[in-house]
Amino acid sequence: MTSPIDLYKAKVAAGIFENDPLQERAAEALDRLHHAVVAHHGGQTGWRKRMAIFGGKETAPRGVYMHGPVGRGKSMLMDMFYDSVPFGIKKRRVHFHQFMIEVHDYIHSRRTDDGAMREDMDSALPSLASVISNRSKILCFDEFHVTDVADAMILGRLFTAIFDHGVSVVITSNWEPDRLYEGGLQRDRFLNFIDLIKKRMDVICLDGDTDYRARKLREMSVYFAPLGATSTARADSLFTSLTGEEEPYGDLVTVKGRTIEVPIAAKGVARFGFSQLCERPLGAEDYIAIARRYHTVFLENVPRLGYDRRNEAKRLMTLVDVLYDHHRNLVITAEENPGDLYTGSDHAFEFQRTISRLMEMQTPEYLNRKI
Repeated sequence: MTSPIDLYKAKVAAGIFENDPLQERAAEALDRLHHAVVAHHGGQTGWRKRMAIFGGKETAPRGVYMHGPVGRGKSMLMDMFYDSVPFGIKKRRVHFHQFMIEVHDYIHSRRTDDGAMREDMDSALPSLASVISNRSKILCFDEFHVTDVADAMILGRLFTAIFDHGVSVVITSNWEPDRLYEGGLQRDRFLNFIDLIKKRMDVICLDGDTDYRARKLREMSVYFAPLGATSTARADSLFTSLTGEEEPYGDLVTVKGRTIEVPIAAKGVARFGFSQLCERPLGAEDYIAIARRYHTVFLENVPRLGYDRRNEAKRLMTLVDVLYDHHRNLVITAEENPGDLYTGSDHAFEFQRTISRLMEMQTPEYLNRKI
């Protein structure tokens, strides 16, 4: 099985990747983990088998935490490591948000019908870690980010137990460890998790000047009109290019008890139809929650908007403002080019700003900024 650094250098030599010193440094850290994992899990013999029998702690090979702006190759490198892990060593790659949904589902399953816990949290989390370790000895988390206080309060205990069960972890995040859950409620109780990351993982920063994802957006365009098979095919191709081989999934964004369904998501990219975001009673608060979750939003099948669709036009204006203010990428398939999208009079003046922002969001200067 080819190791991560060999895979990386081979792709550079073939011209598939550009030589990037920061990426190479991350590949070397992943290469170290690859060899440690193979040596550690190549066979449950000797002391490891005895430790497993008697329920003792098992020291996992030191993991890797890669952080930096969007488009620097973090997910690509993690995929390379994941593919290099030999068959027979249990592994799992999962979006962190999806993983936490499963964690809360497990905790919920430990409750009785009246809502009381069958066991306290300090017992439930090691039990969950045991289940996780039986299924996977390598866990790869993409898009690691903590915003929920309930998640923050359990992560330290859960990951301590996961590490103690001999599981090695690879994480990609836009945030360095010290900035995780920044400004969150009861953050002082989260700091032990940050310390745990630093203790059990190599922290690698990928903050180079080249945004490879932005390059794809520039090369393939982000605004497709008119509507039809050609625009749809181009949007499909761009989505695949941005998300690679990751299997798209349905997601949920919760805003003050309301739930927004995300039909298709992968690697920080969300795909919506115009009807889902602009024909429903959504507002700025909902769009902000989406902008915080995804770095790129696809808005498809945008129709020509006249007086009879002034409410939809207003929501589109709000959505564009929010994504622009949060420096997010917007990919659109539309019936008309930006200047011809709105034909009504109620919002004609305000819509000029939307046109201006839609045009700016297609420029290299906008696409090149760090997210």
